[in-house]
Amino acid sequence: MRFSTYSLCALLLAAPFVHAQTAPAPAASAPEPPTDLAPTHVRASAPATPGGNQVDLQDIRRFSRVYDIVRQAYVEPVSNHELMRDAITGMLAGLDPHSEYLDKEGLAQLDEDTTGQYSGLGIEVLEQDGGLLIVTPIDDTPASRAGIKPGDSIVKIDGVLVDPQNVDDMFKKLRGKPGSKITLTIVHKGGDNPVDMHLTRENIAITSVKVRQLEPGFDYIRITQFQSDTAPDLERKLAALIGKDGAPKGAVLDLRNNPGGLLTAAVSVSDDFLDSGTIVTTRGRLPDSNMSFSAHPGDLLNGAPLVVLVNHGTASAAEIVSGALKDNHRALLMGQRTFGKGVVQTVLPLDADHAVKITTARYYTPNGTSIQAEGIKPDIPLADLSVRKADEAPELISSEADLPNHLANENAKAGGSIDADGSAAEGALATSDYALAQALNVLKGMALGRGAPVAK
Repeated sequence: MRFSTYSLCALLLAAPFVHAQTAPAPAASAPEPPTDLAPTHVRASAPATPGGNQVDLQDIRRFSRVYDIVRQAYVEPVSNHELMRDAITGMLAGLDPHSEYLDKEGLAQLDEDTTGQYSGLGIEVLEQDGGLLIVTPIDDTPASRAGIKPGDSIVKIDGVLVDPQNVDDMFKKLRGKPGSKITLTIVHKGGDNPVDMHLTRENIAITSVKVRQLEPGFDYIRITQFQSDTAPDLERKLAALIGKDGAPKGAVLDLRNNPGGLLTAAVSVSDDFLDSGTIVTTRGRLPDSNMSFSAHPGDLLNGAPLVVLVNHGTASAAEIVSGALKDNHRALLMGQRTFGKGVVQTVLPLDADHAVKITTARYYTPNGTSIQAEGIKPDIPLADLSVRKADEAPELISSEADLPNHLANENAKAGGSIDADGSAAEGALATSDYALAQALNVLKGMALGRGAPVAK
């Protein structure tokens, strides 16, 4: 499996999928989500190779021989520049799905991804089994509006079969000038029949933070990826919501299908909900790769209960936040096991137009747990379900008030209705987003428990 690498999260913790075609991805860690620390400058001088492991002379001779054979015998001429570039690319690709060689174009795309601005479709994709797997569509983009879902596969682009031997070109085809058309042949998750979807590329300027009130006293915070401005945007928008509606009794933090992004952004967002405690630690071979981040006093919610929604598309930087809030007992996690991208990438410049993005460390949650290839298990598992209103005949009598000649309630308010019990609104939320409705119910229980009198 190989991740694409132009994702919003391709910076040091880059999301697990990259090639967010248009958007972030957990790849670097983000799809590809997702990620995490913006490129940092680390010393390029690595410690001596353990055990005096020197390059074998036979390996050098073998490489030179293959190089000469390709130059002389390949059916078409290949320049020395192309061969050396491909050799470097192959060496890095053989390490893991997140390490890669970046040329000028790759660096520009990486910069676009970390700012959330680029032109494309708004999907995180990775190469798998000869096709392109959709990790997640980004909210409010052509891909999400077209109905593309996580787990779907792209088998053709503009009628051309996806070539597993040339995935970089396939990834690049997903991007393009705003207004340009593209046809993706999609096989939906669990389906068998390919479907042609016609999309138009757009300038994608992703707003990574959205906040709103679910109902009086309970707020909703949605973070789609971790960009350079995510934490200050969260602080500003949440402060405005609280100033308008008052301090909440609790909040839902939605990190579903968040492919990751910058490590620094994940640390800052975690700190926004914590007063103390470790957020994340990283460990690698380079001294600069060994880091520890801790929270500072100041919780945006002032200790109000917090439920975090996660799923298989929650990756990289989003897993750092999830792990920090879970291990510090600050939030309850609901949903599905997360993606499991627990490594950090660092961008090491070679010159003005070239760099190497290479995995330099693993990261660990506050409890010292590595989530690499395992993910984080939610406190409350929740299947990916949907609900619909049952087809039932209307009830003629549902309460005492429906009986003829019933006695009225002397305390009843004029114009009031006993049916206005909130169940209709809860039903509407459940049919549109079952997981969110369940999270809100749990959050209400947590808020009640927090305010309940202590038995003496």
